[in-house]
This record gives sequence, C-alpha cells and structure tokens, in this order.
Amino acid sequence: MKSKIHRCNCRKVWSIQNRKFKITVQSILLNGEWFAELKPERKCEPKGFVTTKKSQEIIYNPTSKYLEKFIISDKLIYDKKNVNFNIKKGNCLLFAEDGTCYILKKVI
Repeated sequence: MKSKIHRCNCRKVWSIQNRKFKITVQSILLNGEWFAELKPERKCEPKGFVTTKKSQEIIYNPTSKYLEKFIISDKLIYDKKNVNFNIKKGNCLLFAEDGTCYILKKVI
C-alpha cells in the first residue's frame, strides 16, 4: 500500500499517511525503494513528499544499533519555494529527529 511521508515543522515530527491510517513519529527508517512526489498545484502544504509502495519497509523510531547497518551517503533536500527535490528516487532513507533526511547505503 502506498504511503506518503513528510515533515510537519510546526510540531517537529514526521508524518506517515496512507488510505488506512496517519501516524506521526520522531524518526523514520525507510528500508526500501522510494520516490519523490510533487504536487505544485495544491493550495496547501505539503506540495512535495516521499512515497513508498510497501508500508512494511517503514521502521518507526529506529534504534542506533539498527542504524549501524547503514552509512550516510547524501542528504535529500526539498526546495519548498520551487517545489522540487534534489534527488527523485532511490533506496533507504533516514528521516532524522532534527528534520534532516539522509540517503543511506547498506554496509556489507
């Protein structure tokens, strides 16, 4: 089932939403394929969010021990003014508590 992930800056949490539920958490590990979705014609925010087709790949508030399996390779940056992401798709993201989104690679 498709899920959308975006940052709620007013509450300083990440929001995950699909057609069955909506949940907010401090951090998220997305251990799977993701895509940037843009809707610049929307009147309200968010106009850009990350989507994934498999909800079971979303891990809420991952432990630091679990995150040791990954290394940070880059940052995913959302340009709110131009409604655009610097990278459109990939695998493995960490939505950190401080609001930063990191692109991860698995450690072999």
